[in-house]
Amino acid sequence: MKIRLDRTLCDGFGFCAKHAPRHFSLDDWGYASLTGDGTVAQADKADVTRALLDCPVHAIIEITEEDAG
Repeated sequence: MKIRLDRTLCDGFGFCAKHAPRHFSLDDWGYASLTGDGTVAQADKADVTRALLDCPVHAIIEITEEDAG
């Protein structure tokens, strides 16, 4: 699984960092940043999927092979 974060959409709800702290961090104002290159290990897939589904503004996007190529 590979993801990206559209920071222009982020409204600082923080659900991503709550559910998947190994992949998301929050800045001083509560806005998310992606930690790493967006590659999600199988062990973290459930947490990242939960973060993706709980993001109220859909700022987390799963990159499919169609998107990458």
